Amino acid sequence: MPNKTIYVSDADLPLYQRAQELAGGNLSQAISRGLRRLVELEEGKLEGYDEITVRVGAGKGRRQRFLGVLLVEWGRSTKDRVEQFRVYRSRTGKIVLHVERSPEYIHMAGPDGKATGWRKHLSQDQTWGQTSATATLEVLDSIEDLRERVPPELYDLVAAAAEQPVVEDLDI
Repeated sequence: MPNKTIYVSDADLPLYQRAQELAGGNLSQAISRGLRRLVELEEGKLEGYDEITVRVGAGKGRRQRFLGVLLVEWGRSTKDRVEQFRVYRSRTGKIVLHVERSPEYIHMAGPDGKATGWRKHLSQDQTWGQTSATATLEVLDSIEDLRERVPPELYDLVAAAAEQPVVEDLDI
């Protein structure tokens, strides 16, 4: 394996030392991982993709990151919940579906939980609750795989948007 010499300024030395610690003592591995990530990100940007970071799971969840371009953002609401859908095309050509659901509010009144109208406000038998917000991320092979996972109106928008090129070079 060839040797390469890297000159590090005194100001950057703590950064290199920390990278070496995080990579299990192997500075070469830390540098290669960092360079690989930099090249992937910058080449993706040149191709018209953005770095997308989303939250997935219950509550604040965990973060997931990928290179993609937003095709469609769409939302809907009921009296109990809001849903927000985002559909991306990844750099590898996959379709990425990210869905955020707000907390769902539950309120029941009356002895059987079915009181409605003004009666529900007078009932002494009331229960209520709330679920936590959730978010999901699905990676799909094609637009067609999306059809059964989203409302028909959203699918139509995504199908139309997916036909558009990520970057269009103009000869002007």
